[in-house]
Amino acid sequence: MTADSIVAAAVANNAAWCDLVCRCAGLATVRGPALWSTPRRSPVAYPDAVTLRPNVPEAEVLGAVDDSPGASVKDSFADLDLAPYGWSVLFDARWVTRSAPSAAALQLPWRTVDRDALPRWLDAHGSDAITPGVLDDPDVRLLLAADGDVALAVAALNRSGAGTRTVVGVSNVQALAVEPDRVWSDLVLLARDLLGPHPLVGYESGDDLAAPLTAGFEPVGPLRVWLR
Repeated sequence: MTADSIVAAAVANNAAWCDLVCRCAGLATVRGPALWSTPRRSPVAYPDAVTLRPNVPEAEVLGAVDDSPGASVKDSFADLDLAPYGWSVLFDARWVTRSAPSAAALQLPWRTVDRDALPRWLDAHGSDAITPGVLDDPDVRLLLAADGDVALAVAALNRSGAGTRTVVGVSNVQALAVEPDRVWSDLVLLARDLLGPHPLVGYESGDDLAAPLTAGFEPVGPLRVWLR
């Protein structure tokens, strides 16, 4: 895929993940050609809207969300200006991608999370946004690396698209008691083993961007998250 098409696939993949999390939390969602949104407040750390193409009018974005303090918008192409409407930039980030890796040995003891293990994943992640229904999606895997009672790392994978445009998103990555480079190196292998040899996509910001780049990801485009 070209750089533009991989960014589009990454955006669509992330919107699909946000949609699943919100729907499983009992929220209505709306997806059009330009925007994904939920009219009620999304779970903590999830956006109320995601732009799906460049140059979406600000009025269209704000008209789709609960424009009150605490709302957030994922500006997938970093081209919105919501500052005049009382919003501020929460953070800037980069979409990243890499091809599927060759087979190799894992460095950490990973397990796929089921409903019984979900509370432990949520506790390690420090979130309650993900509900059990998310685990029923065959294109999703929640992952936990642990040494006995000590959680080492957590992450989420989700597959989207079709045919040659299928990608696997890597998100919710937290290295808790191990180096982030080891976590990301393992995640590219797990994505291939669990969801197929598809291109990988995701985004990170600030110092958290270093580990995926070390694991072979390349930055392909900017994004921005706005907060009301």
